[in-house]
Amino acid sequence: MEVKASQVKELRDMTGVAMMECKKALVECDGDIEKALDLLRSNSALKAEKKASRVAADGILRTSQGDGFATLIEINSETDFAIKDSNFIAFTDEVHNYISAKKVDDISEFENSEIEEKRKALIQTIGENIQLRRLETVSVDSGMSAGVYLHSDSKLGALVVVSGGDESLAKDIAMHVAAFNPLCLSQDDIDPQVLEREKAIYLVQAEESGKPQEIMEKMIEGKLNRFLSEVSLMSQGFVKDPDTSIQKLLEANNAKIESFSRLKVGEGIEVSTKSFADEVAEQLK
Repeated sequence: MEVKASQVKELRDMTGVAMMECKKALVECDGDIEKALDLLRSNSALKAEKKASRVAADGILRTSQGDGFATLIEINSETDFAIKDSNFIAFTDEVHNYISAKKVDDISEFENSEIEEKRKALIQTIGENIQLRRLETVSVDSGMSAGVYLHSDSKLGALVVVSGGDESLAKDIAMHVAAFNPLCLSQDDIDPQVLEREKAIYLVQAEESGKPQEIMEKMIEGKLNRFLSEVSLMSQGFVKDPDTSIQKLLEANNAKIESFSRLKVGEGIEVSTKSFADEVAEQLK
């Protein structure tokens, strides 16, 4: 049957799916927009499932803030090209608005939401695996301030909540957290397993030196202290003034860090390298 251009446009506006896919669905459903919508939703779910195994290690971070909270979320795509697509950008705006309205604390909260349906439709539209991978939500109680920092490419970001200081201080420290990637707030908070792993490395290095036992012990202690100083936020030199530690910066502002979070797009995702021929062959499948 003949499908009107206005019908195709209406279905396109409702779903965000490509024009040809909308026309095909309308033809198959004899011009019934509701049935075509259901068909597209079903197809987008199938396509999303097929693409879910493909590595999505690119993407961007978005921030959202509401009453008493601030959120940083990682939204992944397969390529940097996809994040420039207007449909992808519109989707990240939808995610931002949803978080701002709902205060999402866990990534699993998207699974049965309208955002999940829009994610599947987006996969069908742009042909890439799109994932909501990680989310960090921090509470901002009365008397506290949240600082949000996003690098210019939106691939690196941090959240910091302080009490006793202001938003400007929190944002400065968030920029520092993004740049220096501290493992813990203070030296007492370090993961014991991380400390033991470092100690084992320094022990091997000390033994290879051939120094006496008492000298080796001092070498190990010195390296551990230096390591703790480098990875503990309070001990690190402030990014804007390396001669001033974060602890001194807080003391000067009569402030305290309540929490901090940092995300980097694709961090921890293993990406396999394919030849151009392999990529072409995969696309042909």
